[in-house]
Amino acid sequence: MGLTPTAPGGVLLAVDAGNSKTDVIALSPDGTVLGSARGGGFHPPQVGVAAAVDVLAPLVASVAEQAGLDGPAEHLSAFLANVDLPVEEAALAEALTARGWARTLEVGNDTFALLRAGLPDGVPPAGVAVVCGAGTNCAGTAPDGRVARFPSIGAISGDWGGGSHLAREAIWHAARAEDGRGEPTVLAETVPAHFGLATMPELIEALHLGRIPATARHGLAPVLFAAAAGGDPVARSLVARQAEEIVVMATVALRRLDLLDEPVRVVLGGGVLAARHPLLHDQVTALLAERAPRAVPHVVVAPPVLGAALRALDHAAAGTGAAAGAAACERLRAHYAATGTATAA
Repeated sequence: MGLTPTAPGGVLLAVDAGNSKTDVIALSPDGTVLGSARGGGFHPPQVGVAAAVDVLAPLVASVAEQAGLDGPAEHLSAFLANVDLPVEEAALAEALTARGWARTLEVGNDTFALLRAGLPDGVPPAGVAVVCGAGTNCAGTAPDGRVARFPSIGAISGDWGGGSHLAREAIWHAARAEDGRGEPTVLAETVPAHFGLATMPELIEALHLGRIPATARHGLAPVLFAAAAGGDPVARSLVARQAEEIVVMATVALRRLDLLDEPVRVVLGGGVLAARHPLLHDQVTALLAERAPRAVPHVVVAPPVLGAALRALDHAAAGTGAAAGAAACERLRAHYAATGTATAA
């Protein structure tokens, strides 16, 4: 089983599997992207481990073909949503090993990919990442290898927020404003209007009877932020609560790692945070300045697969040396900067 001359040292694979989409890339140890593919969301708790891994199979096959790979890759770094517990990571690692896609592999929650994407290259990782996309999660690492993380599996693990949760809150408040049980809010008009309807009773009926799929609710987060930007008190209270939750997770993780008083990055990513809605972004940065004054907020807008690929390059650098590893990371980051998806401070 050989590798093409375009990939000296062996092809690396990187996977970022999120709630709504999955990205897979093949790259060489020098940071050159050799192939890429995108597929659907990754939901092992709902469909089972085997079926979830099946989602990855055609994507891996596609990038392997683009890279000219006719055998196992040298290494696979897979960072996956809905893989929140160590027992889940172990099950996915076993399933991916059985596929034989790579000689070695690393499996982790996708929050760690965001963290890697937002940290400097070539130094021991130290920092915390908070993702706020469809849901929320937080993870951090200390230079000595200690890790802080949260289960992030919904209400049973104390979670609050994310785009899906904010959408449900917007509907809840809009419904109560409509019938008088809650405070008045512009959401009573803008939420049904988002779906082309005139009133909340129409929207409630459409959602209940399935005429509007539940997944369509995810588009309500921008409606909520627009209402907040316009001064609506109910919408603003939800944005404030989201900012509080983001900062609570970050500061707790920093404290667990003894980094609360250190000048480390708090990496912010996911669709909600990467959008940099001024009200949310400003509240997050203000709360961080108050509670972790030496922390440096750092927004990442690059696709999370960048972090997975950087982890793969870190693995390869163990055999090529620190200088080669740093150059490879720089080349990979330049690739994403050229596509308009670079990190942003």
